[in-house]
Amino acid sequence: MRLTLRQLQIFRAIALSGSTTAAALSVPLSQSAASAALKELERLLGANLFDRVGKRLMLNDSGRALLPMALAVLDGANSLEAAFASAAEARPVDLHIYASTTIGNYILPSLLARFKDVVPSTRLELQIGNTLDAVTAVREFATDLGFIEGPCHAKDIVVSPWREDELVVVAAPEHSLAKAAKQRKLTVKQLAQAQWLLRESGSGTRESVEQALLPHLLNIPMSMTLGSSEAIKNAVAEGMGISCLSLSVVRNLLAAKRLRVLRTALPRLTRTFLMIHHERKVLSEPLRQFIGHCQASR
Repeated sequence: MRLTLRQLQIFRAIALSGSTTAAALSVPLSQSAASAALKELERLLGANLFDRVGKRLMLNDSGRALLPMALAVLDGANSLEAAFASAAEARPVDLHIYASTTIGNYILPSLLARFKDVVPSTRLELQIGNTLDAVTAVREFATDLGFIEGPCHAKDIVVSPWREDELVVVAAPEHSLAKAAKQRKLTVKQLAQAQWLLRESGSGTRESVEQALLPHLLNIPMSMTLGSSEAIKNAVAEGMGISCLSLSVVRNLLAAKRLRVLRTALPRLTRTFLMIHHERKVLSEPLRQFIGHCQASR
């Protein structure tokens, strides 16, 4: 066998960073050594793996076909080392996680802390974006595991239901609808005439809210779009409109009496948080342990 694990490591680093210079820093190697290793790998495979776009190296069709296979080999080698290493010699394990904003900000921190108590040698990296960002990171093998709060439409992703989340309609206590809701449940007509604050397109919360509300309201009149649930709940607390958010997001402002859950004629609104990974991702033993930890938390 002429291919080496080192060549595959360098290929992975270049694929994720977009340049031999950045890849050389992460491996680590000199830039010339990284370039030479890439050229040798392309020679052995008989195919160019990247397109040169300016100063960046972008995976071409051959590179995209190789990436999941290379990652599988490297993950398998890491698992083999870990399986035969003694506890004293075991190296720290890196787990990369990408979560959409509600999960990343409000659900995962406590889970990560408890997992570190159980497996203190694990090094955890959590990135946070919207659902589309998380799915993209999983598809491009930029992360080991993703957690999303909206539907996943990618065909090459394994999707597992994780936990139920309750959505609530909220307003500032001084808002006219909050005062009206103290007397009786708000009607669908009242809600359809309100000014709503919603997340941006591509957000799992936005898609989940639309799926929950549109069958009842037919139209959601927006007064503003904001890029985070944190910004929305604070804007709602200032009386700028109403919104539908995860109960976990607004719990602190409800306790502080800066927000109020509106009683409405709508049915109970829920959504399912999802756990995702690429269908070709090799699940190492530490990653399986973390997945089990998260599933047990339900």
